[in-house]
Amino acid sequence: MSSKEQYVAAIDIGTTKIVAIVGRKNENGKIEILGLSKALSKGVKRGVVMNIEETVNAIQTTVEDVQKRSGIMFSEVFVGIAGQHIKSMKNRGYILRDSYEDEIRKEEVFRLIEDMHKIHIDIGEEIIHVIPQNFIVDNETGVKSPIGMCGRRLEANFHIVIGQVAAAKNIEKCIRKVNLSVKDMILEPLASSDAVLTDDEKEAGVALVDIGGGTTDLAVYYDNIIRHTAVIPLGGNVVTKDIKEGCAILQRHAEQLKIQYGSALGDIAPEDKVVSIPGISGREPKEISFRSLAYIIQSRMEEIIDFVNFEIQNSGYADKLAAGVVITGGGAMLKHLPQLMKFKTAMDVRIGLPNEHLTGVGRDEINQPMYATAVGLVMRGFEYLEMYKKSFSAGRKEVYVTPPVRERIDHDEAEPKETEEQYQPEPKTSLTEKIKIMMMKMFEVEDQPIN
Repeated sequence: MSSKEQYVAAIDIGTTKIVAIVGRKNENGKIEILGLSKALSKGVKRGVVMNIEETVNAIQTTVEDVQKRSGIMFSEVFVGIAGQHIKSMKNRGYILRDSYEDEIRKEEVFRLIEDMHKIHIDIGEEIIHVIPQNFIVDNETGVKSPIGMCGRRLEANFHIVIGQVAAAKNIEKCIRKVNLSVKDMILEPLASSDAVLTDDEKEAGVALVDIGGGTTDLAVYYDNIIRHTAVIPLGGNVVTKDIKEGCAILQRHAEQLKIQYGSALGDIAPEDKVVSIPGISGREPKEISFRSLAYIIQSRMEEIIDFVNFEIQNSGYADKLAAGVVITGGGAMLKHLPQLMKFKTAMDVRIGLPNEHLTGVGRDEINQPMYATAVGLVMRGFEYLEMYKKSFSAGRKEVYVTPPVRERIDHDEAEPKETEEQYQPEPKTSLTEKIKIMMMKMFEVEDQPIN
């Protein structure tokens, strides 16, 4: 199978939107997006699925649309996971080898990593990622790859990402209800990092801040290694809520105000400019000044940045981030946010766009911060595909056929009962295989009236 025939599909289940995306890799290793579709997300709160039926309907809408647009039929997808339940920890493990003379083999490194999956975690939690930081061979520190070295004691420091089992199972259930299966579940800030960060930034030290609708995800890199991850349970939705309550207007008007006229810096917003908002149910219109709006936004964004600052300090690498901060996600399009972030963190700040690895005619349309996670999931999928190209094909080119109405999911009562004969999921990828994969890669908007 040539690289042109290899397709990867991914689904980004966010608080405000659900994105389905399918792409392929060209001869130069660039990602060409063949189809992308998004739908309003109503069943997800702060990154966690709260309403199965609404989430399933949104996923089904996007999947059918992207299959129709691209002509690619797929049965397996890569899915992102985030939410306030995500936490991380550091741990160290070691093994004692039988002989000094024998070279350290891959299998021993795999066994050391696999041992980390046996550490004690709270009931109802599961380990999502085990990421090696560095290795130590007979007290020789700072070893990036111990394979081929000689030594008796092999140690390693690990970054471990933990999430709730129920949250992961609910995501899998939603995917399964649209007749798809989850090939792998990936922490969303890791996917976003792949899409928007350069290798130089990861080496010099950088903090990725992905501001979504319900959560703000953080990933800290230094010396090309992920050092810290965190999920902050605040995002763009709380800003919209503050505007709604502070100005006593409807939610949709608050969202339009934020996007079209909002600014993260109140002091530089024009004091003499106002925007007129239609009154509720025929009441008199309201006039809201640009400066008042900006101060509401600034207050909440400063709170989010304070949380980000805390996590960066908590990582232990705050003084080593030479590349500063990269902000991405839908919230990154807020006007003057980079300036506020630079002022609050005293670091260089840029907006991260997923253009580094994209090519093709749809590149400009997709090159927006809000699609960083979706593009990153596709990239992670191709890394997976490189390892399993003989046994795994993420999609196939076919003429799209609209599914019969009876197969659409509208109500729980209409769902057919699944039996073992009807649904037989593929065997899950073994822990050792996942570890092997890990080791293989060591806004300004024109003013428009509010209607």
